[in-house]
Order: sequence, then structure tokens, then C-alpha cells
Amino acid sequence: MCVVVLAYAHHPRYRLVLAANRDEFHARPSQSAHWWPDHPGLLAGRDLEAGGTWLGINRSGRLALVTNFREPGARAPGKRSRGELVRDFLADDRPAAEFAADLSTVASDYSGFNLVVFDGRNGLYLCNRGDFQQVLQPGIHGLSNHRLNTPWPKVEKTRHRFADALASDDIDEVELFSILGDNRPFDDKILADTGIGRELEKLLSAPFVISPDYGTRCSTLVLWDNSGDMHFSERSFTPAGKMDQEKSYEIRLD
Repeated sequence: MCVVVLAYAHHPRYRLVLAANRDEFHARPSQSAHWWPDHPGLLAGRDLEAGGTWLGINRSGRLALVTNFREPGARAPGKRSRGELVRDFLADDRPAAEFAADLSTVASDYSGFNLVVFDGRNGLYLCNRGDFQQVLQPGIHGLSNHRLNTPWPKVEKTRHRFADALASDDIDEVELFSILGDNRPFDDKILADTGIGRELEKLLSAPFVISPDYGTRCSTLVLWDNSGDMHFSERSFTPAGKMDQEKSYEIRLD
């Protein structure tokens, strides 16, 4: 279960500020953020099992991220990897609306997904559960494994803390990573009920998930300023929740 918060056309200095945790099984092989040799200009981590990615940007000013839509008990053998959605958008050069129109015709080929895409001018939220397309409005948004801005406790807590951090003209990257690093689960009385059982519900209620088999694999920040330049920073973590790698990139858009 991932958590993403983003400020779109909200901050006076930045057209977009994004903070995200990627949660995944620790046994699933992946690479941390890097420039992809087979897709020049694409910066993202890489899922080595299916070849896609969960979050990335490119030098042309495109950004995309995906989270799974939680559907307990749903089994979908043969479905296409959701990570290819991010990869394909970043490798494309069409406006987001054109990409979305084509995706809508094959959206059922994928298990439930939440996809956020920016083409440098416009942002869209796409989901193949419910209304497919939504124009991303200026403001602060939160996303986990249900539809955009569903008020799960971890989403609301992270979004409120994120909003406080963005109240200043100067954004403190350390503070944003601290918000993403909150590993405190919620009290049983306010847990979301998504059909996965109370024990797992409690484990996954923390913004930063720690367990031996499944948890937060990396935290990512993207600061896209009004001049067009981007700052991309990623921290990777062990199953014990200890940081084992940190990468930072400054990108001057083409």
C-alpha cells in the first residue's frame, strides 16, 4: 500500500511538489532511480520482474506515477503490468489527454490502477475503477490504494502535514522525508476497513510500512519549479526500515 501527496499549481515557487512512498514485497527485484539506457531522458526506478516503473519523470517535462487499486481477494492472472503505464507515458510525447483516450480503450487489460500523469502543461488522474478520467485541479491531493483523495487515515494525516510543510516559500526536503517516514500505525478505532483483516489493516495504516516481507521500499520527492527545472530525490530502505541508499538529481528540462 503506497501513499502519495502532491501540490499542483499551489505553491508560489513550484508548479508541482510531490512526495511518495512505494510499498512492495521486499523479494520483488527492482532497481533504484536511474537514467534508463533504453529510454534516453527517462529517470525512474525499475521493476525487474515486469520491466515497468512506479514513478518517474523525463527531460521533456513529463511525470507519471501509478498505485494499485486495492481489491481484496481479486485474482487477475494474465493482466498486463501496471508499471508499463508509467513507462509508456514517459516514453511518449503526446498530450496527456491523447494518451488517456487511447488508454481508456484497453484499461480493462490491467488490474485496478490509479495513474497520475503530467505532460508539462496539464495533469490528469486516471482510474479504471469508477469514472476513468479526472482533470487534476490546483491544490493539494492525496492518493493511496483507492481513488484520489479518498480520506483514508494515512492519506489525510500525510496530506495535512504536507500542507503545513508547504506553507513556507522555502520547502525543507528533510521535513518532507520526515513526513514520509512516519511509521506509526493508527488506533484500531479509526482504521479504514478495506477487507484485508484488522491485523494487516493496522500494519498498512502507517504512512511508512515496516515488516520483514512487505513494506516501504523507497521514498521519492519531486520539486518542479516555475522555471521548469526539477529536483528529484530518492531514498531506498531495507526491510527493517533503514535507509541504505540516497540519490539526488537536478534536471534541466529540454
